[in-house]
Amino acid sequence: MRRLFPVTDRAAGPDPAPSGARSGADANSGADATDGDRDREWSLAELAAAYAYPVPDGRRQTWLRANMVSTLDGAAQHDGRSQPISSAADMRVFGTLRALADVVIAGAETVRQEGYRPARARAEFAEARRAAGQGPVPAVAVVSASLELDFSLPLFTAPAVPTLVLTGAAAAPDRMAAAERAGARVVIAGDGVGVDPARALRKLAALGHTRLLTEGGPRLLGQFVAAGVLDELCLTLSPMLAAGDAQRIAGGPSVEVPRRFTLASLLEEEGFLFSRYRRA
Repeated sequence: MRRLFPVTDRAAGPDPAPSGARSGADANSGADATDGDRDREWSLAELAAAYAYPVPDGRRQTWLRANMVSTLDGAAQHDGRSQPISSAADMRVFGTLRALADVVIAGAETVRQEGYRPARARAEFAEARRAAGQGPVPAVAVVSASLELDFSLPLFTAPAVPTLVLTGAAAAPDRMAAAERAGARVVIAGDGVGVDPARALRKLAALGHTRLLTEGGPRLLGQFVAAGVLDELCLTLSPMLAAGDAQRIAGGPSVEVPRRFTLASLLEEEGFLFSRYRRA
């Protein structure tokens, strides 16, 4: 990853800048770094430090972070997938955020459209995960009311740790049984057919998953926003225009009063902006 410049971190102090990277002021002036320094690729360890979860302070049992990508005109997808509006740098951030999490939460439609597979162990993060008391890979948690999922896929039959399926108590018993036969762990997080976002987080925390990452899709993220449980948004702004009628990063009913978040850090590479906002 090249030309990534920390701008600010109001919530938790300055992000650690690698040697030669410029602060926000230097990024504008160009005064204190050579072109070679500015183009130096950040290591995965430096990215992990920049995106580290906050140290628990006793006020929150969990920390829910979302990672999404959007075009300049607000499209979260192109032809139903996020990959066309992404980049190599975006995928490095994507992989780093996954490597820091205890569990990756995704909606059923996103799992289907994006072809989700089990999280894989990465040697670059193995020691850091051990030091943090984490297993080799994050679990994947799929949120589904209908449980209309293909349980023959590797996500359910061959993960390093069992995939979690979050659903409501009124979900079809035969579909819950199918999930369990495939090796998934069904977690009831709602009294009806759907999932209650706050209850889902409590259930995940009870399983030891407190560093949470959601990758959407837009409907699931909208539910987390509406429930007031989202702590942080990592948003990649892609320097592309898509037009059309693609979804925004969050959908569903609007909140009564818009939620205010504060800018924690801002990084840039080749026109892609990597922002991180935290709950105000």
